[in-house]
Amino acid sequence: MLKSGILNPHLLHALGTLGHTDTVVIADCGLPLPRTATVVDLSLVPGLPTFESVLTALAEALVVEGVTMAAEARGQRPEAQVREHYADVEFVSHEELKARLPAAKVIVRTGETTPYANVILRSGVGF
Repeated sequence: MLKSGILNPHLLHALGTLGHTDTVVIADCGLPLPRTATVVDLSLVPGLPTFESVLTALAEALVVEGVTMAAEARGQRPEAQVREHYADVEFVSHEELKARLPAAKVIVRTGETTPYANVILRSGVGF
């Protein structure tokens, strides 16, 4: 049994498949999800788990070389939470962010209900 870190076996497996430049999306519970991506649905009830708790767990586990958020999140709580982990953030329209979802290798659905609490993380390499 794992002692710390991410415990969800489905999420661990999905993250283990990521390669350089693959993307993982942390999605609020209202984001429309494409049928083509691997979705790990962690949502339990509205608000749980939070965007912030999932972001923190993934930030500790992944090498990330790029971050994308919806421009509509600027100045909102989700941007502040992302900036606690990543200084450089690319902003695109919410419509463009949704258009990028089918290319995601993994989408992690949270129970977050805060508007625009979505982020695309581009996988990097540790060497």
